[in-house]
Amino acid sequence: MLVDAVWYFNGTGTRTRDLAEAAACAHREGGFVWTGVHDPAPAEIDQLVDVFGLHPLAVEDVVQGRQRPKVERYDDWLFVVLKTARYLDEPETVEFGEMQLLCDPHSIVIIRHGHPVPLAALRRRLEATPETLSDGPVAVLHAVLDKVVDSYQAVLTGLDDDVSEVELEVFSDQQESGGARLVERMYFLQREILELHRALHPLVTAIPTLRADPVVACDDRWDAYFRDVNDHVLRQADQLQTLRELIAATLAANTAQVSLRQNDDMRRISAWVAIAAVPTMLAGIYGMNFDHMPELGWIGGYPIALGVMALLCITLYRTFRKSGWL
Repeated sequence: MLVDAVWYFNGTGTRTRDLAEAAACAHREGGFVWTGVHDPAPAEIDQLVDVFGLHPLAVEDVVQGRQRPKVERYDDWLFVVLKTARYLDEPETVEFGEMQLLCDPHSIVIIRHGHPVPLAALRRRLEATPETLSDGPVAVLHAVLDKVVDSYQAVLTGLDDDVSEVELEVFSDQQESGGARLVERMYFLQREILELHRALHPLVTAIPTLRADPVVACDDRWDAYFRDVNDHVLRQADQLQTLRELIAATLAANTAQVSLRQNDDMRRISAWVAIAAVPTMLAGIYGMNFDHMPELGWIGGYPIALGVMALLCITLYRTFRKSGWL
C-alpha cells in the first residue's frame, strides 16, 4: 500500500499520488522524492520499478522479503535493509518487522514489512527543519537509521528487566511451584534475544560500509552523524551480548538447582528406604513360620523384637539426620 509520496525542493514538500510526476519534477527541477510503501502488492512494486528504474536484484530482495540487515550498492541505487523491533509491555514480548530503503541522488523509497517502527512523526519532525531536508535523501536515510537504532535501546531495556525478573525468580523460595513455566519463559527470552542479535549485529559491519558509500561520503557533514549511530550500535551490541550471557548463566543455574533438588530427593528416599528395610527384614525372618527358630518360645520375644526394630530405626534416622540426608 502506498502510504505517502512527497517531492521536496529546498526542504519544502509537495504531496502527490502521482509518483511519475513527482520523480519527473525531482529530475527536472531538483530536490528529491520520498516515497513510503507498506506491505506492497505486486502491482505497486511494478509501479516503483517503472517510475524509479530500480535494479532487478534490489527488486528481487524487496519481493522476497526476510532479508538479513545489509548495505549494498546496485548501480546508482543504495539498498539498505533494516530489521525493526518494538517491545510490547503488556505481553512482555518483542515484535519484529523489516524495512528496506532504496536511495539515489533524487529519490528515497522506504518499503516496510510487518509491524515496523512508525515514521509519521519522523517525517513531521524533518519537515519542521527544511534546512535538514534540503540536504537530500541522506538526511532521511540518517533519520530512519537513527530511529531504528534508538528503538533497539527500548527493546534492550525491556529485555533487561525481563532477564532480571527471571534471575530473581530462579533464586526465589517459591521457584519450585512454577518451574515449568519459568523454564519456558527463559527459553522464550533466549529466543527473543537471539532474534534481536540477528537484527542488530549485522549493523556493526553494515554502517561502516554505509559511511563509505557515495550517498554519505559526498557530504562530510553527515559522516559525524552516521559515526554517532555506529557508536550506539556498538554499545547496544555489547549490552545485548551481556544479556545473552546472563540468560545462559540463568538457565545453567536453574538446571543446577533442579539437579541439586533431585539429588536431595533421592537421598531422602534412599534414607527412608534404608530405615524401612530394617523392620521389614526382621519381620520377614520371624514371619517365615519355621518350627525351630531361636527365641520363639520366649515370653518377652515379641516386645524385644519390636524394641530392637525401633532402636535400629531411631539409630538410622539420627545418623541420616546428622549426615544431612534427612
